[in-house]
Amino acid sequence: MENLTLRDGVDLAAQVGAGLRSRGFTCATAESCTGGLIGHLFTETSGSSDYFVGGAIVYSYAAKERVLGVEHDTLMAVGAVSPEAALQMAQGARRLYGVDVAVAVTGVAGPCGGTPDKPVGTVHIHLSAANGYERDEHYVWSSDRSGNKLLSAWAALQMIADYLAQLP
Repeated sequence: MENLTLRDGVDLAAQVGAGLRSRGFTCATAESCTGGLIGHLFTETSGSSDYFVGGAIVYSYAAKERVLGVEHDTLMAVGAVSPEAALQMAQGARRLYGVDVAVAVTGVAGPCGGTPDKPVGTVHIHLSAANGYERDEHYVWSSDRSGNKLLSAWAALQMIADYLAQLP
């Protein structure tokens, strides 16, 4: 997975999109450290508006609170790079866009910004679905900034693919 290319991400996004389309599902993103990369990968496929509704790039605490309704107390207690913030971001995006599935990514892309508890490469990804399904994943990537962003976007897309695959 460490040798991913942007093309790999586009291909996975197209596969995920086909799965969303076949079920009549819509999707949205809530992106912090990926800066809109997941949305970019989705929209590289013509016709992606059939299933991709939009994405919120919420880099600051204030944006996470105002746009997605992440609780101020959560950000103050555990920070933006946490499973709690990722969950609230995903649920907020699902509500904001009125979609079936939303995925959120928050983390430390690097090369600076890491702490002993949250080193560079730390990422939390959360998927929230309208049927009540919730899933969180935690990663610590070891690439450069661009690599960490691409790995995070890939993992988020794979999370959606895994969700779709387990549905009846």
